[in-house]
Amino acid sequence: MIGIKGIGTYVPAGRESNFDKQEKFGIDEKFIVGKLGVERVSRKAADEETSDLCVSAIRDLESQVGRAIAAVDCLVVCTQNSDRRGLPHTSAIVHGKLGLQKDCACFDISLGCSGYVYGLSVVTGFMRANGFATGLLVTADPYSKIVDPDDKNTVLLFGDGAAATLLEDGCTSGEWVPGPFLFGTLGKDGGALENRDGKLFMNGRAVFNFSATEVPAQVKALLEKVGLSEADIDQFLFHQGSKFIVDHLIKRLALPAEKVPMNLADQGNTVSSSLPLLLKERINDKTLNRLLLSGFGVGLSWASCILQRANSRPATPGG
Repeated sequence: MIGIKGIGTYVPAGRESNFDKQEKFGIDEKFIVGKLGVERVSRKAADEETSDLCVSAIRDLESQVGRAIAAVDCLVVCTQNSDRRGLPHTSAIVHGKLGLQKDCACFDISLGCSGYVYGLSVVTGFMRANGFATGLLVTADPYSKIVDPDDKNTVLLFGDGAAATLLEDGCTSGEWVPGPFLFGTLGKDGGALENRDGKLFMNGRAVFNFSATEVPAQVKALLEKVGLSEADIDQFLFHQGSKFIVDHLIKRLALPAEKVPMNLADQGNTVSSSLPLLLKERINDKTLNRLLLSGFGVGLSWASCILQRANSRPATPGG
C-alpha cells in the first residue's frame, strides 16, 4: 500500500500587501478580507527560479521526515511556469541540483489548481506500474512570473509557493493513503484562465460559476462512489481559490464551516501547492482519519480524492 510519508513546503518570505493597493484598484478592507480572504500575497525573490522553490520544499521535507531524500525512484514536478521555458524539464533541473541517483525517473506534468490531486494519482500509479518503492511529488507554480501588476483580477490573489510530498510503498499504520479519485475537464472553457501573450488572464466570474457548479457535484459523486456521507469526512480540503469560492462551496454542500479550513490570508492562491500546504498542517493530527481533497481551476480542470489513515475503515465498500 502506497502512502504519504511526509510533506515539506516552502513559501517565500517576500510579501505584497493588498491593503497597500486599495486606492489603486478602488477596493476596501471588506473586499480584501471578506471576499478575497487574501491580505498579503507571497512573492519569490527575483533570483529564485521554479526549481529553487522545489528544492527549498524538498529540504523542508527532509527536516520533516528526518533524513536526506537521496534515493527516490521517481520525481514528478507539477508546474505551468517552469525553468527555462520548459527546456529542459524542471524535474531534471531539480534532479541535478539535488544530485539524485541516475536511475531516478523524472518528468513534469502541466496542471494548475487540480495538479496536486492529479499528481497523487499519477505518482502512485507510476510507482505501482513499475514496482517503485519511493516517489516524490513536487508542486511549484510561481504565477508572479506572469501576473500583470496592473490586473486587479490576478495580482491581488495569486501567491508563490511550493510543496514536496514523499510517497512510499509499504506504509505503516497511521500514514495517509490516497484514493479513490475522480477527475473532470471542460477544455472548451479553458480560456477563462490562461496565459495571454505572457500575462495571466482570468475571467473571475466564469471561474467562479464553473467551481460553484462542478465541484459540489463531483464531491457528492465521490462520496456516493465510496459509500460515505459528509459526516464520515473529518475535513474537506478545497483548493484555496478565494474565500468567496470556498465559502460558496461550504453553502452548496451544507458543510459545517469548522470542517473546511482556509489559509489564504498571508500567502494567497498558490495554485497546485494550495492543497499540500493545507495538508501539511494536518498530516500529524491524530484526531483526523479521513479527508476529502478537491482541486479546481486552470483547464478548466477539477479533481477530487479521499485521503485516509492506513488504519481507518476502507473508503471503498469491501476494499
